[in-house]
Amino acid sequence: MGLKRPKGDALAIALRDRTGYSFRDIALLQTALTHSSAVKAKTNNERLEFLGDRVLGLVVAEMLFRLFPDAREGDLAPRFNALVDARTCGAIGLELGLDQLIRADAAVKAGKGGNYLSDAVEALIAAIYLDGGMEPARAFIMRYWEPRSRSVIDKPRNPKSELQEWVAQANGARPEYVIERREGPDHQPVFTVAVNVSGFAPSRASGPSRRAAEEAAATEFLLREGVWSGERAAS
Repeated sequence: MGLKRPKGDALAIALRDRTGYSFRDIALLQTALTHSSAVKAKTNNERLEFLGDRVLGLVVAEMLFRLFPDAREGDLAPRFNALVDARTCGAIGLELGLDQLIRADAAVKAGKGGNYLSDAVEALIAAIYLDGGMEPARAFIMRYWEPRSRSVIDKPRNPKSELQEWVAQANGARPEYVIERREGPDHQPVFTVAVNVSGFAPSRASGPSRRAAEEAAATEFLLREGVWSGERAAS
């Protein structure tokens, strides 16, 4: 069993060192870390996610513009797309430990699709922006995205595409995805999908959509068979 999720001032303290920002509006922070699936939640982070996505995009675009003064638009765009991609945001969410702080339905967290973490990171950016202004939001983004800006080149490939290519080379077959379960309410479903490949044991994973579950199952297969390393999956 993990530690009990902190609330109120304890939550703000838990994030202060990780974000470099001390929240004044604790309720805003709590909303940023409340997923729409949370039971009995009066508010959730969907609106903050919308705003945070735009703040992140502006800061990252400006950062790349300044870091690579001689780069052409065609060179900057792939870096930008990779840095604001859901997988990058999800990886930063794990680095921040948000998986232990987000208020969400257990089935969503168990899905490991990564979307709820990515959404929470964008909502957290918006909360910092609304609570403290652009400079604290920019400082937070630079802290976590700037180190990645020099190593990332283009958007991570879709795990389904990589699995299909690998299987084609291995035995000429095609992966087959099967929905095994659909749980949760209509507005917040959780899909469990198995990917079957001839000659291999199935891999299963869950996600908030059929696509997310299929990608998670493909990722699980690639990791299990050693095609991907843990670092490759998080990139």
